[in-house]
Amino acid sequence: MLAMWVEQLLEYASGALNAIRQDEHYPTLMVWARTDGLHRLGGDMALAQALAPELWNQTPLERRGFATEPLARPGDNEPCWCDSGRKSRDCCGAVALPGAVPEHLMWMLSLREWKGATFKAALVSGRAPAQALLEAGLIAAESNQQGRAQQMLEALFEAADWSQLPEQTEPAFELLIDIYQERGFHRKKAALLDEILDRGPLFLRGVALERLCLMHLDSDDLASAREAFVRAQQTLPDSPTLAYIEAMLLLHEGHPEEASERARFWFRRLARHSDLDVEQLQFLADLADNPGATLAEQMVNSEEALAAPLINLQTLLEGLGDAPRLHLEHAADGHLEYHTSAREDTLFAAWQGYFLVKIDEDSALGLKDDPWPHAADWLDALHAQPAWLDSPQVVQTLAVALASRFGSLPWMANMFFVPLARRFGRWLDQIEEAGGRFTWDDADNALLLRTGLALVVGMERGARRDSRQMAERLLVLDDQDSLGLRELVLDQLLREGRDEEAVDLSDQQEPDDEGPLLGVLMGRALALFRLQRLEEAVRSLRDVKALNVHAIAMMCAQNPRPVPLALEVPEPGTKAEAWQYRALMRDQWAATQGALGWLAEQQRHLDK
Repeated sequence: MLAMWVEQLLEYASGALNAIRQDEHYPTLMVWARTDGLHRLGGDMALAQALAPELWNQTPLERRGFATEPLARPGDNEPCWCDSGRKSRDCCGAVALPGAVPEHLMWMLSLREWKGATFKAALVSGRAPAQALLEAGLIAAESNQQGRAQQMLEALFEAADWSQLPEQTEPAFELLIDIYQERGFHRKKAALLDEILDRGPLFLRGVALERLCLMHLDSDDLASAREAFVRAQQTLPDSPTLAYIEAMLLLHEGHPEEASERARFWFRRLARHSDLDVEQLQFLADLADNPGATLAEQMVNSEEALAAPLINLQTLLEGLGDAPRLHLEHAADGHLEYHTSAREDTLFAAWQGYFLVKIDEDSALGLKDDPWPHAADWLDALHAQPAWLDSPQVVQTLAVALASRFGSLPWMANMFFVPLARRFGRWLDQIEEAGGRFTWDDADNALLLRTGLALVVGMERGARRDSRQMAERLLVLDDQDSLGLRELVLDQLLREGRDEEAVDLSDQQEPDDEGPLLGVLMGRALALFRLQRLEEAVRSLRDVKALNVHAIAMMCAQNPRPVPLALEVPEPGTKAEAWQYRALMRDQWAATQGALGWLAEQQRHLDK
């Protein structure tokens, strides 16, 4: 019965609004109510007349600067406000509406209908109720009207008194953040988060901190992510989302055992809350049992169109057999060369008919377009033709595509990258057995080296040991380090506390015509500090200062302003390069007792 009333009410209110907009005067509405409005309510004249004044009283009028022009509600013995000529108690006052009429209904419908200058003026007026802006904004977003949704939700959060925001504002806030992200309004996104954290209601501050934590994780700024998580925990200590975020944070930090332990803590704590539904409790239980697998499953299932194809890919990769032999030749200069075979080229051509996107040959790890909008096509085709993976060219494009989408998520490493790396490792065995320098520019070597880089990146966060071992093998084969793997291996050695090996790796000579890398010099300084070889560490810091004047100060700063990374690889010597190193490795400096204090002291000496 209630659903029928809601449907009738919306239909009647939409017609009433069109009638009002003809001249924005009450008599016009009442003429409509007794004719067309009557038919919309199944011929119920009493209801049609009683409902019209209720809607008129809440309708914003453009001629009045979007204020309403409400009628005084008549007393029982006064003339009815529907102009029937009868007393109110014998007319509309005797009618019981079948259900409630939301106070913001006509504003919400008006916001959906207004266009152009009128729409903007209505928002600027500041008269729109928060609930109307909220509902109209959500409806616009569902209709893929991102621009209109953004304007209405911005007006919602521009309200002077945020204490009056409805509890349902949370999804609107998250939606506006997503719209800013999709449309590239990064400054607006940062400003909204700052404002919410500064003066927003408690429930929104917690959500903002959770989103901030996830944003820092996406950009690999683990120190800032940890700080945001601690603040979120203090703000909303019983939020189930915190269990999910802490598991992700600990996996990013390389602590899978602690992630399981903390997930069990959250399950025991939150299971006592009766307001959690069965699905939430089951998710927490699964998270406690295996955080990585649970997050990976959630990631796959969240992509409705790709869930089944991705699960099929996982099954396919886990069942891969031995890799076929590669065609390897020794050149006159002793270098080892890989040449694609006719069979491999045929397999790749068949695959490319579905994958469509080409490798960007000018990039170490890039594609010329995004293959994921049509991923279901090439994933299903690969599942039907697993022999395509006998071609290193197919493995290359698959590995790069997977790295572009899942490479920054540690819980996806075991699902896709580790089994694919086992197949690739058998090809590395063949190359190592053949012997000889295996350089980027020779024959088709680049496609194998690029595949290795994609797998190293994909495993770096979730399977660190596998990632480091593969990176070390590639460094031995390609002593020119065409892939820039030395810095990555150095970082991983530092995370494992293998400081002597980190120093030895940093001592290796740079490839021809290349200067030292910031990450190598800073990593060397940290390893030497840990080994108490302080004079050598200071010399390394002098080299850092000469290479990038911002790096040491950026690492020491407590809360520096983030530097947008406009390019995948920041220019050497820039603040962006310094920020990127801080985001990747500050947690290691902070975890080394006394390291940041010593670094700050050396910064003062170097400045003098």
